[in-house]
Amino acid sequence: MMGQGRLVAWAIGLAALIALPFVYRDPYHLHILVLILIWSFAYTSWSIMGRFGLVSLGHGGFMGIGAYVTALLWNHLGVSPWIGIPVGMAAAGVLALIVGYPCFRFRITGHYFVLVTLALSGIVLQVVTATRDYTGGSLGYTPNRASGNKLLALQFDDKTTWYLIALGVWLAGIVVWHLIDRSMSRYALEAISEDEDAAAAAGVNVTAEKLKITLISALMTALAGSIYVQYQMFITPDTVSGIAVSLQMVFAAIVGGLFVSLGPTVGAVITILLAETLRIGFGTKAVGWDNLVYGVLLVLFIIFLPKGILGSVLDRLKPQRKVSRAHEQEAIQIARPGT
Repeated sequence: MMGQGRLVAWAIGLAALIALPFVYRDPYHLHILVLILIWSFAYTSWSIMGRFGLVSLGHGGFMGIGAYVTALLWNHLGVSPWIGIPVGMAAAGVLALIVGYPCFRFRITGHYFVLVTLALSGIVLQVVTATRDYTGGSLGYTPNRASGNKLLALQFDDKTTWYLIALGVWLAGIVVWHLIDRSMSRYALEAISEDEDAAAAAGVNVTAEKLKITLISALMTALAGSIYVQYQMFITPDTVSGIAVSLQMVFAAIVGGLFVSLGPTVGAVITILLAETLRIGFGTKAVGWDNLVYGVLLVLFIIFLPKGILGSVLDRLKPQRKVSRAHEQEAIQIARPGT
């Protein structure tokens, strides 16, 4: 019964989300929703890896690679984003394997792994900034506007179209999260996060499992970067790569709820609305304030609400669920004849 109830709730919610842009067409609010959905997907991509104790600060690099590779291929070689996006994802995947394999093979874990991924994020940021003749450097980069087939160039002026694309990508991220949550790899990764030696002794291929989840996470994050640049049509190194973006992912996933599929979405709502509030309220005076607020809130949440907003809410509801199930079982027993 509970499973059917969840499916019905998801179906109703999804139907409402699909119908939303056809009922409410305000361009600004649709723009905010598109940003929330794209960043939700990016945060979900990080949480797929982070929930198993693999805390990475290199995902800003993966997102930057996806964004810049897609845009550079289009501008310099005329390669359609439909091809450029998979190429950008592949580039991020190769980099994830190059960095991840030696780390996992030689048991580089904990804060050492965090430092390695931090260096990765910084290197990508520096490369993008240094190659300003091609990437525009710190001034930013704009994909060329399509003069012909906009579908081929994946460029649309209509907010409704982008909303539906972002919604589809977000839903795909949720599906991947649940597939991993219900797979055998989940138990292997949980065992690894508890004790690598014990997991290896039980027959778990530690290196392979870590590489698998890292690759999936990197590919998804690169896809988020590619979709972001196609939607915004302008990027800078600071908006899609570097340590600030990686920290934003960590903040959103933890604050929303790292172990709940919709937790990163809650985190995205907070981060996007916070950034917009600061931008509208303070303008250029508030540049960088969002990162300061993220840092303070992250510390507070880790101390006082470690399961995040959605995770804590669901935890509070668990006793009620147990009581409801007990009453349901009692009612079934009473209804059965001969008992």
